Amino acid sequence: MHVDLESGRLHGARQADSPNRDARPQGCGLDLVVIHGISLPPGKFGSDGIERLFTNTLDPNAHPYFQQLEGLRVSAHLLIRRDGEVVQFVPFHERAWHAGESCFEGRERCNDFSIGIELEGTDDQPYEAVQVERLAGIVRALFVAYPGLSPARVVGHSDIAPGRKTDPGPHFDWEGFRQSLAEPPG
Repeated sequence: MHVDLESGRLHGARQADSPNRDARPQGCGLDLVVIHGISLPPGKFGSDGIERLFTNTLDPNAHPYFQQLEGLRVSAHLLIRRDGEVVQFVPFHERAWHAGESCFEGRERCNDFSIGIELEGTDDQPYEAVQVERLAGIVRALFVAYPGLSPARVVGHSDIAPGRKTDPGPHFDWEGFRQSLAEPPG
């Protein structure tokens, strides 16, 4: 996998552009990767709910849970589905709206300087091995493309929004994931 710096796109990812994005602040470099977990409806996998949420096409009447999401404008740079499919919603050089109120090492507004990657899943069950493998390959490609990124600057949503967010949750294997980041790109 590799990133095309001109377009900000990940080669091999399916593209589904989100309108929920804007320009990063002038002079603000990329130096953080935020890992999230999401499923829509909660605990259900394989539907098009996440993609519809990120593209503002989610029908609030399609499921009772969706009614509370009506009017919500959010996105992420990437989604890694349970089967390993990667969907890109926002080019990396643009700001995705994934972190919300957040702070990392004293810097607020993490959307300004981060890449948001969603894993299809929940806090209460493990992610699929293919998702974690795909995530590691993507993050290694991001390290090559954006020298400000490093393993120490890959965090969970819960790390930048403690008390407000819990994802990617206790079943995400941080130790194994960090070990896989040391493997050569493949």
